[in-house]
Amino acid sequence: MKKVLILGGYGGFGARLSRRLVNNGCHVLVAGRSLETAKAFCGSLSTAEPLVADRNKNLSQVLKIHKPYLLIDAAGPFQGNNYNVVEACIAHQVHYLDLADARDFVTGIQRYDEQARKVGVALVTGASSVPGLSGAVIHELTSDMDSVCNIEMSISASSRAAVGTSVAKAILSSVGKPIKLWMGHRWVGRTGWHMLRREIYQIKGSRSLSRLVALVDVPDHQIFPDKLNGKPSVVFRAGPEFAFQVLFIWFLSWLVRWRWSGSLSFLAPVLKPLQNFVSRFGSDRSAMRVEAKGWVNDKAILRQWTLIAEKGDGPEIPTLAAEILITEIAEGNLSPGACNSSSLLKLSQFQPKFDALVITQDLQENKYVPLYQRVMSERFLDLDVPVQEMHSIIGDAGASGTAKVKRGRSLMARFIATIMRFPPVGEHELYVSFRERDGKEQWNRSFGVHSFASELSQVGEHLVERFGVMKFYFDLPTKDGGLEMDMKKWTILSIPMPLVLAPKSPAKEYSENGTFCFDVPISVPLVGLIVHYSGKLTPL
Repeated sequence: MKKVLILGGYGGFGARLSRRLVNNGCHVLVAGRSLETAKAFCGSLSTAEPLVADRNKNLSQVLKIHKPYLLIDAAGPFQGNNYNVVEACIAHQVHYLDLADARDFVTGIQRYDEQARKVGVALVTGASSVPGLSGAVIHELTSDMDSVCNIEMSISASSRAAVGTSVAKAILSSVGKPIKLWMGHRWVGRTGWHMLRREIYQIKGSRSLSRLVALVDVPDHQIFPDKLNGKPSVVFRAGPEFAFQVLFIWFLSWLVRWRWSGSLSFLAPVLKPLQNFVSRFGSDRSAMRVEAKGWVNDKAILRQWTLIAEKGDGPEIPTLAAEILITEIAEGNLSPGACNSSSLLKLSQFQPKFDALVITQDLQENKYVPLYQRVMSERFLDLDVPVQEMHSIIGDAGASGTAKVKRGRSLMARFIATIMRFPPVGEHELYVSFRERDGKEQWNRSFGVHSFASELSQVGEHLVERFGVMKFYFDLPTKDGGLEMDMKKWTILSIPMPLVLAPKSPAKEYSENGTFCFDVPISVPLVGLIVHYSGKLTPL
């Protein structure tokens, strides 16, 4: 019988994993700071042995005396943590596994690869929902994609899921803090627990869930842009069951963003009793979703995997990747070395585990037609290739180039240009990010340090561009392989306005020597020219 030591073995996720391993026939050393708590937990488990061990102290004596085959770190939190436990396992030739979801910790394990190979042990980090399960799902969704454009993921936990202090610290550690995301084919800064969005988790035959989720930093943000063809954007969100909980933490996040507080981790001790109180009013349902958009044989594809856990089985999910990998290590299927779990598992390996729980999952695939192609229909094929490529947007894209900007000289023209955040006069490096969701495209144009954005969508046969409360409806006639924008109507706050008073913007797009070119003059009746920008762009 193989001996496995679990740090935090009587904690939230550690306790679940301890029970699973005992049921699998393992001799489990349940370790933690409190021997009394460990003894109480082990009382009902036949092959569990209580043990005192602290992950933040020297573990050499513990490993020397008990000689476990494998050490599992389920204690956490891993944010800002060192690799003392990993180094102790290397020194005593003990296999290592953890349930970490801290970005830097998980992605940094590779530095121990050579040492692990020399002593013949496997060091695996991130054996949890992310990046263990998420990696298996992403591989399933994208394995045949020629190019992956973006990955969106979210998890919403039941209010009855137990939240220990370490889990609370992990949640709060990135709230209000800067998070680096790969979006529009470049690294950008976003804020933890912002980018709020309502997710609808729906599986045929199950009641749908509607949950509010927010941006949380995970290893996937760093791992998958480099791992997948097309270098896609990756965004992960999470949240508790009730929207007011998400909004409350979002409200507190501004204390960190405005630097009134260094971190909200100090609130971790009070989060557990608050969660216990809220759990009385919630459900026992949790959900997870992974969505991938990309290209397969020149066709845009949207694939979406959804999981819904009932009857309180959601908290079991973070332990499943670890349970599978423990078997892989025990059977010698995992080569010595150090790596994260993102590419070690297949979704099919989770199926027996899901079947033993009250869990349903579903995988949907839909073809997607980019916005301009929907509006223009067959005429889209009349466009030159560079123009087609610039408007074949699904999920996330970016383009860079140069632009020349002119502005109107009157006081009113300068005032309007400033209000609309149009760029100043001159020649600029230009970067444009494109973000597509639910058929709408968000264009953000950055002329050097100056940027402005608009949203594009379809209404009937028109392309609609929205700037704040104003919407402009265009036809898109083609000419010599390019396209023009012919305004047909405009509204303010959805109120139709006289076309004679509309801003004039006879914009055109075309190709020149195989490069996408644009020319956008904007003027206003009785005022004249507001801004005129033109230039070239190349997709990234």
